Amino acid sequence: MEMQTMQTTPSTQIVNIGGYDIGGANFTVIAGPCSIESYDQFLETAKGVKASGAHLLRGGIWKMRTSSKDFQGLGSSSADLIKAVCKETGMSLISEVTDARQIEEVYDLVECFQVGSRNMHNYALLKELGMQKKPVLLKRGFAALITEWVKAAEYVTMGGNPNVILCERGIRTFETSTRNTLDLNAVAFAKRNTSLPVIVDPSHAVGIRALVPDMAYAAAAVGADGIIVEVHPRPAEALSDGMQALTLSDFQMMMTKLNKILTAIDKPLHTAINKA
Repeated sequence: MEMQTMQTTPSTQIVNIGGYDIGGANFTVIAGPCSIESYDQFLETAKGVKASGAHLLRGGIWKMRTSSKDFQGLGSSSADLIKAVCKETGMSLISEVTDARQIEEVYDLVECFQVGSRNMHNYALLKELGMQKKPVLLKRGFAALITEWVKAAEYVTMGGNPNVILCERGIRTFETSTRNTLDLNAVAFAKRNTSLPVIVDPSHAVGIRALVPDMAYAAAAVGADGIIVEVHPRPAEALSDGMQALTLSDFQMMMTKLNKILTAIDKPLHTAINKA
């Protein structure tokens, strides 16, 4: 995974989550709500994104929020509803852990641990995840250099867990028209200069619902291995990040166009695995 000035072959590591190989010949779509709010909300979202072609489910159990007054997630009390929704839909869950003590709590609920932007430099958490047997999706810090992002991944891989996926989610720049600035340069660079799969989070990158699909298309075109997007049946009612969440109909329309782009660049969507 060591960085070089230029690598002549693309990234080679393949990470399997829920039966889907990320980093191979196919494109992976991870979708779901920013926060799991209730059984009904989570089930409706999961069924909707699956029907439109999503492969894996995302959903926040704990949420790190800028304001302590904002919704922080249901926490471990959501365990039973998560198990029920994943069983009914046959989808595997990717969710963020914000503290090493949470790993054991959700180990049986998730197929992949997510490390959020704020925790990219949380080396104690990364070391603990390096000792786990499940994959890790590592988001880039909002002010992190690419080299810092890659070195953070090494804390996991050097701990014995090679199954790391890099996730570009936008960085903080002088621009304020969007939530962050999506660094597609980083996606192309990481694909050429590391061995790890790279996906993109267009939702956090732009923070504006209408622009999320366009950034998803751009991510596919630049060579990303997949995307992770936020979807909510009724974004106006969302307890977190409603302004950037796609509706179920938005997501369906995005998937239709995304499939055409992926076909054109010879990196088709995975064929769905039915585990329900």
